[in-house]
Amino acid sequence: MMYRSKAPLRIGLAGGGTDVSPYSELYGGAILNATVSLFAHANIEPIPEKEIIIEAIDRKEEQRFVLDTDLPIDGKLDLLKGVFNRIQRLYGLPATGLRLSTFVDAPAGSGLGTSSTLVVAIIGAFVEMLRLPLGEYDIAHLAYEIERVDLKMAGGKQDQYAATFGGVNFMEFYGDNKVIVNPLRVKQQYLFELEHNLLLYYTATSRESARIIEKQSRNVIEKKGKSIEAMHQLKHQSLLMKEALLKGRLHEIGEVLDFGFQQKRQMAEGISNDLMDEIYGAARKSGATGGKISGAGGGGFMIFYCPGNTKYKVQETLVKFGGHCKAYQFVDHGLMSWTI
Repeated sequence: MMYRSKAPLRIGLAGGGTDVSPYSELYGGAILNATVSLFAHANIEPIPEKEIIIEAIDRKEEQRFVLDTDLPIDGKLDLLKGVFNRIQRLYGLPATGLRLSTFVDAPAGSGLGTSSTLVVAIIGAFVEMLRLPLGEYDIAHLAYEIERVDLKMAGGKQDQYAATFGGVNFMEFYGDNKVIVNPLRVKQQYLFELEHNLLLYYTATSRESARIIEKQSRNVIEKKGKSIEAMHQLKHQSLLMKEALLKGRLHEIGEVLDFGFQQKRQMAEGISNDLMDEIYGAARKSGATGGKISGAGGGGFMIFYCPGNTKYKVQETLVKFGGHCKAYQFVDHGLMSWTI
């Protein structure tokens, strides 16, 4: 018997960074994101041996441990270990050994929420195996606690909730870990047009988001006005994006994205760099009306809004930078798990 799960990665469309502490606690954050047809996969297979085998198939890494205690957090496959440790502390050690295998459809550090989505997928597989009575908010918050509290990884809250709920969501973040997920009823034709026009481009570079997020958080703690004002503007951007999508004013999306791109660069050093600025400028000259760096910034994926049929010219232009465009579709489901 095997217990499988998958959770979708997300594209952040507006408000990125306002879900990060301490900004969200002090001022309240708001983000608009949408899940896409790229996934984090998890599989649990009970085995007769009294051992825990964990493997990241996409990274070609495997480790084995005796089934009797917490797994060591040492920088190797820590996300897998962190979930196992928290689950066994809450619900007890499994009665038998197991093999936990994972695979993610996008590279780590790509800006699509890969780490948090992987944690959600792994929790989903354990929920399926143990028949745990956990709802969507429970799973998302548990994933957040494993990453931010247990593993002490810097970051925000949106990725865990996007992966768990799925679809197009306007999310609000407040103090005391209060999160409200508002699913948006965007007309299907608007989503089809957004999907057609929104180009997902991988820069062929990755980044360590934690360092950028730590700088962002420090700027808020130190009350740096320029950074805080940029976050206020990004929160406003999420409202502009929500209205444009719900009312079908898709011609405004490029401008809304560009507004956010300019504001996000003010949040912390390292969010953009010379290469990403050059890529952004080249895309704009080729017909894109706006775009953004996905995730914390510094590398990974960028998105560009290309109205009409301009995306084909933009694609040609971006070839010279050594990256590639990634095909995707929007998906309306979040975490899924099943038994075979």
